Amino acid sequence: MKIRDIMSKDVQVARPGDTLQQVAARMRDGDFGFMPVADGDRLVGTITDRDICIRAIAEGAASTSPVIEYITRDPHTARVDEDLKEVLEAMGSRQIRRLPVLDKDDRLVGVVSLGDLSTRVKEKYAGEALEDISRP
Repeated sequence: MKIRDIMSKDVQVARPGDTLQQVAARMRDGDFGFMPVADGDRLVGTITDRDICIRAIAEGAASTSPVIEYITRDPHTARVDEDLKEVLEAMGSRQIRRLPVLDKDDRLVGVVSLGDLSTRVKEKYAGEALEDISRP
């Protein structure tokens, strides 16, 4: 099975100039805590609800600050044609819950998450990945 078979294709994307407040509101309204940050279809980083709280708000950032100042740059990614097992192993070893998915031209085409894995693959594989990701 390939990542393209299980990834989420309808992905909310933040733009570099979006404010922390705009991104946080979209996360709240969509009930998710992770967004790729892209300039056009090119991934420039990722932002999580935790990044907004720990990197930005706890350090005194204004809610109007641009999200680009608080993103994780050069995040781990998956390729659309990668084998599911390889990606699961990488997620487990790096303790990553969500990965942006890129095509052969490095365009953002989706996101694969532990939630996608738990609902779309064999329980055993998702359980092993969750165990690795969750270890202290």
